Amino acid sequence: MMNDKTWEEAAARWLAETGHKKTHKDDKVKIAWLHPHLAAEPLSRINRDRVDQIMAIKERHGIKPATVNKYLALIRAVLRRACHEWAWLDTPPRLRMRKVHGHRTRFLSRQEADRLILQLPAHLKAMALFSLNTGLRAGNVIHLQWLQVNLNARIAYIHPDQSKNGKAIGVPLNQAALQVLEEQKGRHPAYVFTYKSKPITSTSTRAWYKALQRAGIANFRWHDLRHTWASWHAQAGTPLSVLQELGGWKSAAMVQRYAHLTAGHLLKYAENIVDS
Repeated sequence: MMNDKTWEEAAARWLAETGHKKTHKDDKVKIAWLHPHLAAEPLSRINRDRVDQIMAIKERHGIKPATVNKYLALIRAVLRRACHEWAWLDTPPRLRMRKVHGHRTRFLSRQEADRLILQLPAHLKAMALFSLNTGLRAGNVIHLQWLQVNLNARIAYIHPDQSKNGKAIGVPLNQAALQVLEEQKGRHPAYVFTYKSKPITSTSTRAWYKALQRAGIANFRWHDLRHTWASWHAQAGTPLSVLQELGGWKSAAMVQRYAHLTAGHLLKYAENIVDS
Protein backbone atom coordinates (compact mmCIF):
# COMPACT_ATOMS: atom_id res chain seq x y z
CA MET A 1 0.00 0.00 0.00
CA MET A 2 1.46 3.30 -1.11
CA ASN A 3 -0.50 5.65 1.21
CA ASP A 4 -3.12 5.49 3.93
CA LYS A 5 -5.42 8.00 2.28
CA THR A 6 -9.14 8.05 2.97
CA TRP A 7 -12.15 8.14 0.66
CA GLU A 8 -12.86 11.70 1.82
CA GLU A 9 -9.44 12.85 0.62
CA ALA A 10 -9.81 11.01 -2.67
CA ALA A 11 -13.31 12.36 -3.28
CA ALA A 12 -12.15 15.93 -2.56
CA ARG A 13 -9.26 15.61 -4.99
CA TRP A 14 -11.55 14.05 -7.60
CA LEU A 15 -13.95 17.00 -7.41
CA ALA A 16 -11.06 19.46 -7.56
CA GLU A 17 -9.68 17.84 -10.72
CA THR A 18 -12.96 17.28 -12.53
CA GLY A 19 -14.66 20.63 -12.10
CA HIS A 20 -14.74 21.04 -15.88
CA LYS A 21 -16.80 17.90 -16.45
CA LYS A 22 -20.50 18.12 -17.25
CA THR A 23 -21.15 15.51 -14.58
CA HIS A 24 -19.45 17.61 -11.87
CA LYS A 25 -22.68 18.67 -10.16
CA ASP A 26 -24.04 15.12 -10.27
CA ASP A 27 -20.75 13.82 -8.86
CA LYS A 28 -21.03 16.25 -5.95
CA VAL A 29 -24.52 14.97 -5.16
CA LYS A 30 -23.40 11.35 -5.25
CA ILE A 31 -20.31 12.02 -3.15
CA ALA A 32 -22.43 13.87 -0.59
CA TRP A 33 -24.67 10.82 -0.29
CA LEU A 34 -21.66 8.49 0.03
CA HIS A 35 -19.97 10.71 2.63
CA PRO A 36 -21.50 9.21 5.82
CA HIS A 37 -20.79 5.70 4.56
CA LEU A 38 -17.24 6.11 3.26
CA ALA A 39 -15.75 9.42 4.42
CA ALA A 40 -13.19 8.13 6.95
CA GLU A 41 -12.68 4.78 5.23
CA PRO A 42 -9.08 4.11 4.16
CA LEU A 43 -8.95 3.45 0.41
CA SER A 44 -7.27 0.11 1.03
CA ARG A 45 -10.33 -1.10 2.94
CA ILE A 46 -12.87 -0.21 0.27
CA ASN A 47 -13.53 -3.54 -1.40
CA ARG A 48 -16.38 -5.12 -3.35
CA ASP A 49 -18.19 -6.38 -0.27
CA ARG A 50 -18.09 -2.98 1.42
CA VAL A 51 -19.41 -1.21 -1.66
CA ASP A 52 -22.14 -3.83 -2.11
CA GLN A 53 -23.28 -3.20 1.46
CA ILE A 54 -23.60 0.51 0.75
CA MET A 55 -25.38 0.00 -2.56
CA ALA A 56 -27.82 -2.36 -0.87
CA ILE A 57 -29.10 0.68 1.05
CA LYS A 58 -29.94 2.34 -2.24
CA GLU A 59 -31.61 -0.80 -3.53
CA ARG A 60 -33.75 -1.19 -0.41
CA HIS A 61 -35.19 2.23 -1.14
CA GLY A 62 -36.27 1.10 -4.60
CA ILE A 63 -33.50 2.80 -6.56
CA LYS A 64 -33.24 1.32 -10.06
CA PRO A 65 -30.16 -0.70 -11.11
CA ALA A 66 -29.21 1.89 -13.73
CA THR A 67 -28.98 4.56 -11.01
CA VAL A 68 -27.04 2.25 -8.70
CA ASN A 69 -24.59 1.70 -11.55
CA LYS A 70 -23.95 5.44 -11.74
CA TYR A 71 -22.82 5.42 -8.12
CA LEU A 72 -20.70 2.34 -8.73
CA ALA A 73 -19.12 3.93 -11.80
CA LEU A 74 -18.18 7.01 -9.79
CA ILE A 75 -16.63 4.97 -6.96
CA ARG A 76 -14.73 2.90 -9.50
CA ALA A 77 -13.46 5.98 -11.33
CA VAL A 78 -12.23 7.62 -8.12
CA LEU A 79 -10.47 4.47 -6.95
CA ARG A 80 -8.87 3.87 -10.33
CA ARG A 81 -7.50 7.40 -10.41
CA ALA A 82 -6.27 6.99 -6.84
CA CYS A 83 -4.36 3.92 -8.01
CA HIS A 84 -3.09 4.81 -11.46
CA GLU A 85 -2.53 8.57 -11.19
CA TRP A 86 -2.13 9.48 -7.53
CA ALA A 87 -0.37 6.33 -6.28
CA TRP A 88 -2.66 6.28 -3.24
CA LEU A 89 -3.77 2.70 -3.77
CA ASP A 90 -2.04 -0.46 -4.89
CA THR A 91 -4.94 -2.13 -6.68
CA PRO A 92 -8.50 -0.86 -7.20
CA PRO A 93 -11.27 -3.36 -6.37
CA ARG A 94 -13.39 -4.96 -9.06
CA LEU A 95 -16.91 -3.79 -8.39
CA ARG A 96 -20.06 -5.64 -9.40
CA MET A 97 -22.19 -3.58 -11.74
CA ARG A 98 -25.92 -4.25 -11.64
CA LYS A 99 -27.64 -5.89 -14.58
CA VAL A 100 -29.92 -3.48 -16.40
CA HIS A 101 -32.64 -5.05 -18.48
CA GLY A 102 -33.66 -3.43 -21.73
CA HIS A 103 -36.88 -1.47 -21.70
CA ARG A 104 -39.42 -0.46 -24.29
CA THR A 105 -38.87 2.98 -25.74
CA ARG A 106 -42.03 4.99 -25.05
CA PHE A 107 -43.30 7.08 -27.94
CA LEU A 108 -46.63 8.51 -29.02
CA SER A 109 -48.72 7.65 -32.02
CA ARG A 110 -49.75 10.59 -34.20
CA GLN A 111 -53.25 10.40 -32.70
CA GLU A 112 -51.91 10.47 -29.14
CA ALA A 113 -49.67 13.41 -29.96
CA ASP A 114 -52.62 15.33 -31.39
CA ARG A 115 -54.66 14.66 -28.24
CA LEU A 116 -51.83 15.83 -26.01
CA ILE A 117 -51.18 19.02 -27.99
CA LEU A 118 -54.87 19.95 -27.69
CA GLN A 119 -54.71 19.71 -23.89
CA LEU A 120 -51.51 21.69 -23.31
CA PRO A 121 -51.49 25.38 -22.34
CA ALA A 122 -50.14 27.67 -25.05
CA HIS A 123 -46.53 27.94 -23.80
CA LEU A 124 -46.13 24.17 -23.35
CA LYS A 125 -47.95 23.47 -26.60
CA ALA A 126 -45.40 25.55 -28.51
CA MET A 127 -42.46 23.83 -26.80
CA ALA A 128 -43.92 20.35 -27.30
CA LEU A 129 -44.57 20.97 -30.99
CA PHE A 130 -41.03 22.28 -31.41
CA SER A 131 -39.64 19.21 -29.60
CA LEU A 132 -41.70 16.81 -31.74
CA ASN A 133 -40.31 18.43 -34.88
CA THR A 134 -36.66 18.86 -33.87
CA GLY A 135 -35.97 16.11 -31.32
CA LEU A 136 -34.22 18.60 -29.04
CA ARG A 137 -33.80 17.78 -25.37
CA ALA A 138 -35.86 19.72 -22.85
CA GLY A 139 -32.93 21.82 -21.64
CA ASN A 140 -32.07 22.91 -25.18
CA VAL A 141 -35.65 23.97 -25.84
CA ILE A 142 -36.03 25.77 -22.51
CA HIS A 143 -32.81 27.76 -22.96
CA LEU A 144 -33.06 28.36 -26.71
CA GLN A 145 -32.28 31.99 -27.56
CA TRP A 146 -32.95 33.95 -30.71
CA LEU A 147 -29.19 34.32 -31.25
CA GLN A 148 -29.14 30.55 -31.88
CA VAL A 149 -31.79 30.69 -34.60
CA ASN A 150 -31.34 31.51 -38.28
CA LEU A 151 -34.83 31.53 -39.76
CA ASN A 152 -33.59 32.25 -43.29
CA ALA A 153 -31.23 29.29 -43.25
CA ARG A 154 -33.82 27.21 -41.33
CA ILE A 155 -31.24 26.17 -38.74
CA ALA A 156 -31.04 26.32 -34.94
CA TYR A 157 -27.63 26.03 -33.33
CA ILE A 158 -26.86 24.17 -30.12
CA HIS A 159 -23.46 25.16 -28.73
CA PRO A 160 -20.96 22.53 -27.49
CA ASP A 161 -21.50 23.47 -23.85
CA GLN A 162 -25.25 22.97 -24.32
CA SER A 163 -25.15 19.54 -25.95
CA LYS A 164 -24.93 16.24 -24.14
CA ASN A 165 -22.08 14.95 -26.31
CA GLY A 166 -20.08 18.19 -26.00
CA LYS A 167 -20.24 18.96 -29.71
CA ALA A 168 -22.04 21.71 -31.59
CA ILE A 169 -25.26 20.65 -33.28
CA GLY A 170 -26.94 22.25 -36.25
CA VAL A 171 -30.66 21.50 -36.05
CA PRO A 172 -32.57 21.70 -39.34
CA LEU A 173 -35.99 23.26 -38.96
CA ASN A 174 -38.90 21.75 -40.84
CA GLN A 175 -41.95 23.79 -41.75
CA ALA A 176 -43.79 22.95 -38.51
CA ALA A 177 -40.80 24.00 -36.37
CA LEU A 178 -40.48 27.24 -38.35
CA GLN A 179 -44.16 27.97 -37.78
CA VAL A 180 -43.69 27.57 -34.02
CA LEU A 181 -40.77 30.02 -34.08
CA GLU A 182 -42.68 32.54 -36.16
CA GLU A 183 -45.43 32.54 -33.55
CA GLN A 184 -42.91 33.24 -30.75
CA LYS A 185 -41.35 36.28 -32.42
CA GLY A 186 -41.64 39.50 -30.43
CA ARG A 187 -42.52 37.82 -27.13
CA HIS A 188 -39.05 38.18 -25.57
CA PRO A 189 -35.85 39.91 -26.73
CA ALA A 190 -33.58 37.00 -25.84
CA TYR A 191 -35.43 33.74 -25.19
CA VAL A 192 -37.59 31.96 -27.74
CA PHE A 193 -39.98 30.27 -25.32
CA THR A 194 -41.45 32.20 -22.41
CA TYR A 195 -44.37 32.22 -19.98
CA LYS A 196 -45.93 35.55 -19.01
CA SER A 197 -42.98 37.32 -20.67
CA LYS A 198 -40.43 35.47 -18.53
CA PRO A 199 -38.02 32.65 -19.46
CA ILE A 200 -39.35 29.17 -18.68
CA THR A 201 -37.48 27.11 -16.10
CA SER A 202 -39.19 23.72 -16.36
CA THR A 203 -41.39 21.66 -18.68
CA SER A 204 -42.40 18.90 -16.27
CA THR A 205 -44.92 21.05 -14.43
CA ARG A 206 -48.35 20.40 -12.93
CA ALA A 207 -49.88 21.73 -16.16
CA TRP A 208 -47.94 19.12 -18.15
CA TYR A 209 -49.10 16.22 -15.99
CA LYS A 210 -52.70 17.42 -15.97
CA ALA A 211 -52.64 17.63 -19.77
CA LEU A 212 -51.37 14.05 -19.94
CA GLN A 213 -54.25 12.92 -17.74
CA ARG A 214 -56.86 14.76 -19.81
CA ALA A 215 -55.37 13.27 -22.99
CA GLY A 216 -55.50 9.77 -21.51
CA ILE A 217 -51.74 9.25 -21.86
CA ALA A 218 -49.91 7.27 -19.17
CA ASN A 219 -46.26 6.43 -18.52
CA PHE A 220 -44.94 9.35 -20.52
CA ARG A 221 -42.24 11.92 -19.71
CA TRP A 222 -41.28 15.12 -21.50
CA HIS A 223 -38.06 13.43 -22.68
CA ASP A 224 -40.23 10.85 -24.46
CA LEU A 225 -41.10 13.57 -26.96
CA ARG A 226 -37.55 13.09 -28.21
CA HIS A 227 -38.13 9.35 -28.44
CA THR A 228 -41.34 10.06 -30.33
CA TRP A 229 -39.52 12.30 -32.81
CA ALA A 230 -36.85 9.65 -33.39
CA SER A 231 -39.40 6.84 -33.69
CA TRP A 232 -41.42 8.76 -36.25
CA HIS A 233 -38.25 9.36 -38.25
CA ALA A 234 -37.34 5.67 -38.13
CA GLN A 235 -40.82 4.63 -39.16
CA ALA A 236 -40.65 7.07 -42.08
CA GLY A 237 -37.44 5.44 -43.33
CA THR A 238 -34.81 7.92 -42.12
CA PRO A 239 -31.51 5.94 -42.04
CA LEU A 240 -30.13 5.41 -38.55
CA SER A 241 -26.87 7.12 -39.54
CA VAL A 242 -28.81 10.24 -40.50
CA LEU A 243 -30.96 10.00 -37.38
CA GLN A 244 -27.80 9.84 -35.26
CA GLU A 245 -26.56 13.08 -36.79
CA LEU A 246 -29.94 14.79 -36.56
CA GLY A 247 -30.29 13.87 -32.90
CA GLY A 248 -26.72 14.67 -31.93
CA TRP A 249 -26.04 11.21 -30.51
CA LYS A 250 -22.39 10.47 -29.87
CA SER A 251 -22.42 6.86 -31.08
CA ALA A 252 -24.43 4.64 -33.40
CA ALA A 253 -25.29 2.42 -30.44
CA MET A 254 -27.47 5.20 -29.05
CA VAL A 255 -29.88 4.99 -31.98
CA GLN A 256 -30.08 1.19 -32.11
CA ARG A 257 -33.17 1.30 -29.89
CA TYR A 258 -35.02 2.54 -32.99
CA ALA A 259 -33.58 -0.06 -35.37
CA HIS A 260 -36.61 -2.35 -35.17
CA LEU A 261 -38.76 0.48 -36.53
CA THR A 262 -36.72 0.68 -39.74
CA ALA A 263 -37.03 -3.00 -40.72
CA GLY A 264 -39.07 -2.24 -43.84
CA HIS A 265 -35.96 -2.42 -46.02
CA LEU A 266 -35.59 -6.08 -44.99
CA LEU A 267 -38.98 -7.10 -46.37
CA LYS A 268 -37.66 -8.07 -49.79
CA TYR A 269 -35.23 -10.49 -48.16
CA ALA A 270 -38.00 -12.11 -46.16
CA GLU A 271 -39.37 -13.43 -49.45
CA ASN A 272 -36.15 -15.30 -50.23
CA ILE A 273 -37.32 -18.50 -48.54
CA VAL A 274 -40.68 -18.61 -50.31
CA ASP A 275 -40.86 -21.43 -52.85
CA SER A 276 -40.94 -20.22 -56.41
